[in-house]
Amino acid sequence: MNNGVIEFPRLETERLMMRELTLQDAASILNHFTDPEVIKFMDIEACKDIAEAEEIIAFHINDSGCRYGLFSKEKDELIGTCGYHCWMTDQDGTRAEIGFDLAPRYWGKGIMQEALRELIPMGFDLMQLQYIEATTEQKNDQSQKLLTRLGFKQEPFLKDNLLYFTLRREQYEV
Repeated sequence: MNNGVIEFPRLETERLMMRELTLQDAASILNHFTDPEVIKFMDIEACKDIAEAEEIIAFHINDSGCRYGLFSKEKDELIGTCGYHCWMTDQDGTRAEIGFDLAPRYWGKGIMQEALRELIPMGFDLMQLQYIEATTEQKNDQSQKLLTRLGFKQEPFLKDNLLYFTLRREQYEV
């Protein structure tokens, strides 16, 4: 749905600069996605070389939606990513799936919550989503707690053997 129609804005929080990833970020993405803790609950293998990092970025550039790099204001380095993919309209309305990852040394500090509090309203306002989906591995307690804190409701069924969460526009409170 993006196809150049929507220009995704840079976002800023107290601790983060957030912008869409570009191929110039390949070295940072390579470094980030070689960490086994970062990819522990993701359906990807560790990044092996710069070409694979570029492929990851290109996938998100060409996919519907967006993928933001999370850059620490304090250290001016990539510390994670988040964004929307699988943006589509079907009989249930316009939806996209939100995804996120963070370097382990930043876990438990509220950084991803800070980032998603900027990203979620953008999904409802700019992208005109009726609802946002998220899936997590059944053992990924931290992501499940984060989604619940942000107002996502866990659905009573699994999706591809993953826990499935939704946040509807009318349920979201800023």
